[in-house]
Amino acid sequence: MMLLVFTLFCSLLWAADSNTGSARLYYTKSFPGSVPAYVAITLTKAGEAEYREAPDEENPLKFLLPAGDVTQIFGLVEKLGYFKRPLESPAKVAFTGLKTFRFEDGSVKGEVKFNFSEDPDARTLTDWFERMTESEQHRINLERAVKYDKLGVLKALLQLEAAFDRKRLVATEQFLPMLDRISKNETYMHAARVRAAGIADSIRSGK
Repeated sequence: MMLLVFTLFCSLLWAADSNTGSARLYYTKSFPGSVPAYVAITLTKAGEAEYREAPDEENPLKFLLPAGDVTQIFGLVEKLGYFKRPLESPAKVAFTGLKTFRFEDGSVKGEVKFNFSEDPDARTLTDWFERMTESEQHRINLERAVKYDKLGVLKALLQLEAAFDRKRLVATEQFLPMLDRISKNETYMHAARVRAAGIADSIRSGK
């Protein structure tokens, strides 16, 4: 009986460790001539993400994905066999950037590179990371406008709002500090302050 209890206890510990363990997903895209030309994103099962536009970038943008999004993403990784099989399509298509997926969780590791895949799960997973890239691009543009181009803040906000309406943004709460800063600062145009407050309200309400 004691052995059974001990075994069950160990199983529960293992399950808990698996849910909050060291599993990491890496994504890179290299597309010379595009903007950005290089992207690297790291995601943990806790939802902690880092975004870089250079392999040696020391100060990545950090954001936190909601648990539901993380579950969907790692579920796709599982469906794709942890990247232990090819994903490249045999069809001749235009070059859209060399993409790399890598998964690491203890002894379980896998990596795959491709330009274009016909696998629906691979395409869905790629779109998740495209949305992360778009989100961080909007964040960079807004922060740059706030610092150096106050007249350009409204344009950056309109672009952000359009992406939000098209559901192309992820981890939307990362934008709230900047939006609140704009809406409460009278040095920005009235239209920009109103727009920032409206986007912040939409994010908070989940609309």
